Amino acid sequence: MNYFITEEQEEIRKLAEQIREEKILPVREKYDREGIFPRDIIDACSQAGLSGVYIPEEYGGFGGGVMELVIVTEELSVGCLGTSTSYAATALGTFPIIIAGNEEQKKKYLPGIAAGEFIAAFALTEADAGSDPGGIKTTAVKKDGKYILNGTKQWITNGGEADVYTIIAQTDKTRGLRGLSAFIVEKDTPGFTYGKKEDKLGIRASATRELVFEDCAIPEENLLGVPGTGIITTLKTLDRARAGVAAQAVGLAEGAMREAIKYSRERHQFDKPISAFQAVQHILADMAIQVEAARALTYSVARHIDGGAKKFSKEAAIAKTFATDMAMKVTIDAIQVLGGYGYMREYPVEKMMRDAKILQIYEGTNQIQRNEIAASLIKEAAKA
Repeated sequence: MNYFITEEQEEIRKLAEQIREEKILPVREKYDREGIFPRDIIDACSQAGLSGVYIPEEYGGFGGGVMELVIVTEELSVGCLGTSTSYAATALGTFPIIIAGNEEQKKKYLPGIAAGEFIAAFALTEADAGSDPGGIKTTAVKKDGKYILNGTKQWITNGGEADVYTIIAQTDKTRGLRGLSAFIVEKDTPGFTYGKKEDKLGIRASATRELVFEDCAIPEENLLGVPGTGIITTLKTLDRARAGVAAQAVGLAEGAMREAIKYSRERHQFDKPISAFQAVQHILADMAIQVEAARALTYSVARHIDGGAKKFSKEAAIAKTFATDMAMKVTIDAIQVLGGYGYMREYPVEKMMRDAKILQIYEGTNQIQRNEIAASLIKEAAKA
């Protein structure tokens, strides 16, 4: 279908596709099995100019937006969701700086991220604070021109690998959500350490670690925005990032569908390829319907965000929920088409199914997304 991609965006897509074919596919099984962080592939993305596609030109980026991020993320996800997660997590860690950073902060960090010199991460989740950021216990206390951080963040993507972290912490516990603030913390800051690398079901190439802050002192100028605006920065960040998660789902499902089609033409039963059987044809047709619908929705939401929309939480939640539920179903159906072979690790669809599950969980579970969608609908109806 013609999605009216510009020439520049098509060039970006081709570069991402080339990296997928040349760099990701030959190693995805090994990286998944051994849990190898794909730094070489992230470096290849940087060398191709893909690290800064969503960063403004004045800070060394391409000057694109969420749509450009979606295009790259989708193409990488066709090959390996663990790799695309490592790439997209830097965008997640960068958005708070783009959204709430002052000029000095943007000049200090964005050019390095755009050039691929820095990997970034975003740290919101804690043991007792995932869907409910009001449960955050990590504190940042101002003292002698610095902020002293204490607490633990859990399940942080790119944890231990990133150079720049955006951290959400409590600066005023009495104010609840309005007491949250956002900070930039650099790797190797004294008092900042990491827990073990998590052993996960899927996206095993992506690094997930605990972040530990013990009297970690950071300069006052590392505060993003003003105290108490951390929740606003968080919500604006997640709304943009959810379009990226939807793109991950589209790419992953596209990859699974391709594998299913390929296998259905090669596998013969009753003296003909199984693609000749209507039962298999209908599964493949449903895959195509769902993938294309999710892609159209994801692209539409990305353009809506880039077009200057002031509010897009509902739309981002719809895209994330629809696309990730779709990816889970399509990967399961791909295994069904491959039958017993689909259950074996020598074929990539079992990895794709393992990877798909996290899409329904991170960046806001799909149940939380449905809460957001319903709340928006009810609020809009009340204003009508």
